[in-house]
This record gives sequence, C-alpha cells and structure tokens, in this order.
Amino acid sequence: MTRTKEALIDSGTRLAPAEIARGDGPIVAASAPLKITAVRAYFQRVEERPRVLVSVETDAGITGWGEAYNHGPDLAYGPILDYLFPLLEGEDPRRVTFLHSKMLHIGRFPPGALGFAAIAAIDHALWDIAGKASGQPVYNLIGGNVRDRVRVYATAIYHPHPDEAVPLLLGLNEKYGFTAFKLSPYRIDPYSARWGTVCKAVSEYFAELRQRLPDHFEIAFDAHAVIQEQAHAVQLAQALEPYEPMFFEEPLRPEHMPAWGRLKAKLNVPLATGEALYNRFEFLALLQEGGADIVQPDIAVVGGLTEMRRIAEVADAHFVPVAPHNPMGPLATAHNLHFSAACPNFKILEYRVTEDCPWIKDPYLPVDGHLELRPDRPGWGVEIDTSVLKVDDYVHWEREAYVKPDGSTAYS
Repeated sequence: MTRTKEALIDSGTRLAPAEIARGDGPIVAASAPLKITAVRAYFQRVEERPRVLVSVETDAGITGWGEAYNHGPDLAYGPILDYLFPLLEGEDPRRVTFLHSKMLHIGRFPPGALGFAAIAAIDHALWDIAGKASGQPVYNLIGGNVRDRVRVYATAIYHPHPDEAVPLLLGLNEKYGFTAFKLSPYRIDPYSARWGTVCKAVSEYFAELRQRLPDHFEIAFDAHAVIQEQAHAVQLAQALEPYEPMFFEEPLRPEHMPAWGRLKAKLNVPLATGEALYNRFEFLALLQEGGADIVQPDIAVVGGLTEMRRIAEVADAHFVPVAPHNPMGPLATAHNLHFSAACPNFKILEYRVTEDCPWIKDPYLPVDGHLELRPDRPGWGVEIDTSVLKVDDYVHWEREAYVKPDGSTAYS
C-alpha cells in the first residue's frame, strides 16, 4: 500500500479497464485464486465539487472501482484507506460480505461519516471485481434485476425564479425525458424572515410552477435539515400540501428518531429522509418510530451496496419504499443503478445531471426519464479513464455556515 497522497496517483501498468468493460478481461473460475494487491485513491472533481475514486487491484489484473462520499475533509480518505488495506491484502475480493464485516468489526466503535464512506468505496470496488471476474453485471450477483429500467429524478436545482425554473425543467424533460424533479423550497432566507412569510412565498412559488408546468410532472422539495422547530416543519409542509409534492425531504436533523414519528403523524404529504443515517440499525429506529414514508439511504454513506441491501429489507418489512440519495458523481450513479435494478421496494433514484466528467467514458445517461441496464457489461458496466486519473484534479469545497441575524450559527 502506498503511503503518500502523491504516490496514490497510480501510473503503473495494469489490465486496461476498457478490456474488462467489453468482457475481454479474464473470467476467473470460482475456485481459482484471486488476491487483493493494492488499494488506491484518486482525487478528482465533477464540475465544481471534489470526488474521490477508489480502486482495488488484484493479482489477476482485474481492478474494481468505487466512489467515496464527499463529506468535506476528502483528503482524509488516503490515510483511512491506508489503515484498511492490511485487512484486505491477500484476501479474495469476491468474499465481499466477509471483507465488509471485517472492516466494520476491526473498530472498537462504529465508524463515522468518513469511515463508512471509505468502506463503501471499497465495498463497491469488491462488487465490481466480483462482477468482472464472473462476467456478470453486479445486479445479477444480488438476485438479478426486478425491473427493466430505473426511473430517475433531476436534482440539485436551487432557488430558481419561476421564469428560470420552468424552461430549465422543460429543457431537462426534452433532453432526458425527466418527469420528476427536486427543488429547494426556500424563496427567502429562512433565518431572517418571519416564518409565515417564508411559508407563504413557498406556497406561491409551488402554485406558479404547477400552473406553468405539465400536470404529470412530479416535484419534490428538499428542506436541507435546517428547520429547528417541529411546528415550523409542519407549517412548511402545509404550504406545499395543496400542490401535491412528490415528497417533502429532510426538514429536521436526523439525530432524534421520536421527533420524526411525531412530525410524520401531523403531515399529509409524503415525508422522506435518511441521507444522514449510516446503517440498518439507525433506519430500523427511524421506521419503528413511524418516522418516514420514504427512506433515502445513500449507498456511498451507509458502507456500500452490502449494507444498502439490508436497509432496503428493513424498509420493506415496514412497507416503506426506498428512493436512494445520490448527489454524487457518475460512478456512484452506477452503484445506485445496480442496487435499484434489484431492489423490490425501490421508488425512484436521485440523478445529478453532469456535463463535464472526463474520468468516466460512458456514464449512465437518462433516456425517457430512466436509466437503462447494461446486461452485456460485467461489474458496474462503466469504464474509468485511468489516463485522466494520472493528474490530480482535486478541488477543495466546503459548506458555508449560516449565520443568523443575532450572530449565532445554524445548520448549513
């Protein structure tokens, strides 16, 4: 395992990912030896946001790929991967569940945000290797697809005036077939204005969108977990209610599960949350409180596909659908596509439209508002351009803390 950030940028020789993606790479018999030889991090970007890619290499020349969640201190992933590598070295990467458990069990305490994200990236690289070694797409390794394509909604659309939002949404519909979208609800600063004024502006905004957009369009609203009073969350939901939002996302912070149960009992719109929860135990606590109509685990946050499937089964036992949180890059979208294809209680997948991402040659792009499966491609079904990764293209990004009029801070 290499030790420095500079050394993590690999320029060595390996089997070309293009050969693997086309199915020309080695197909390894289940009994044949296959060992992990290296774990590497690549610091890249998607437009203005940093992205950390992780590769797991094997002695058979098969490389698997994963994407770590962008929590903020992204350069910390190198040392974390360096710490995890001795647990993986020499192991058969196809023992995905075993290695996932090994990484979790080594810690005296549960991992935090960065630990789970690093484990997720490794977990996904292991699944990619398993698919490539067997010549199968990942979704076939977890029971096969239960649907022929995966519906997506366009996300990360912040604060546009109706005169901007309407042509933007119509353009996304024309180009990609989107009929579902997610916006920020706030029209004015939620910390500076009277709350009733904030809610009135939201109601008027949604009313105008409904009037000017096709009736079959679905619109969700993400409150970004910045509301600190349950009564205010109820008022905002009531402002949205007449216009039938697809869902109302994360009005509160996630830490206190009973608050979510009390909130949902007062709402007449679908309540969605889960992007800041880390594992099946936290989702079980949320669902036992009756705290969500839709859960939104992030596959790059919860420790990867291995844990994501367990969360989905917990949700299914509570008659709750899964709409994965996915504001990340195109490799994370590939991970989510395979999960969604094989998940019986899947609802819809978040999709970030990306115009500039040179390190992936063939991202999944929506057609008619859906992502098509690639049954003829093993692993995740995408090709990473390793020539691009030889140049560190990391960009620093961090959230800006909100400051209230009285000088105190608020959640961003």
